[in-house]
Amino acid sequence: MMPICNVCFRHCKIEDNSTGFCGARTCRDGQIVAANYGKLTSIALDPIEKKPLKMFHPGSKVLSIGSYGCNLRCPFCQNYTISWSQKAFEYKDKVDYYSPQEIVKAASDFRPHGNIGLAFTYNEPLIGYEFVRDTAKLSKEAGMQNVLVTNGTATLEVLDQILPYIDAMNIDLKAFTPGFYKNLLDGNLQMVKDFIQTAVQSCHVELTTLIIPGENDSLNEMRELSAWVAALEAQYNKKIPLHITRFFPAFKLTDKDPTPVSTIMELVQTAKEKLEYVFPGNV
Repeated sequence: MMPICNVCFRHCKIEDNSTGFCGARTCRDGQIVAANYGKLTSIALDPIEKKPLKMFHPGSKVLSIGSYGCNLRCPFCQNYTISWSQKAFEYKDKVDYYSPQEIVKAASDFRPHGNIGLAFTYNEPLIGYEFVRDTAKLSKEAGMQNVLVTNGTATLEVLDQILPYIDAMNIDLKAFTPGFYKNLLDGNLQMVKDFIQTAVQSCHVELTTLIIPGENDSLNEMRELSAWVAALEAQYNKKIPLHITRFFPAFKLTDKDPTPVSTIMELVQTAKEKLEYVFPGNV
């Protein structure tokens, strides 16, 4: 029996020394492990607002780290050089290894510069959830905050492993139709919705929807999306800020124009019919 990866809906069967769809999980001696564990492609001290998080320690900074690989195939990815391009999959042999202890020490050293902790971001962090879990646990023990920026395409089994150590998330809710997720991203909307609903019960959550002209820019879809978020707010007595952000041509999706600012503002107003905290992005 070939081992099956439990991270997302793909349930990749992975042979020894080969990798799954995401490019970052492999099989060693019959066990599925994260090949990208501790292998960082990016590290930067960012404003918290850049994650984006508007309502979590505003004005602070967070040491942001990323690896390589992704379990979606967004043709408009801004971070394609580390997510799913050919270059991204070449990183496995090129990047330096950092232990959780080294990362937490670096984060602690940046405290005098306004750093509140760590953000796991840039590529999809949860395809290497073991590193997120181990590092965030140490960071928490050191009295720091942990942020996860994710596409939400992970099983609740994986989410349970990291939730005790995560203080805030920004989760992509890239659209509100299963067809968009399946056809454009090779993803699964229901998995993301389940992920969001579970995360909201445990930590501060903000959502981001990137608006692509002709794909997910209808007022009707935004009404449905914001009504669903509002229902979660009511159910769990939480505020869930929504970032509605502007698309710019990138990677494989260069035949569309940038989203008109007027479209973003109209969608913001539509979402505000249901939600208190809605923010335009990239405008």
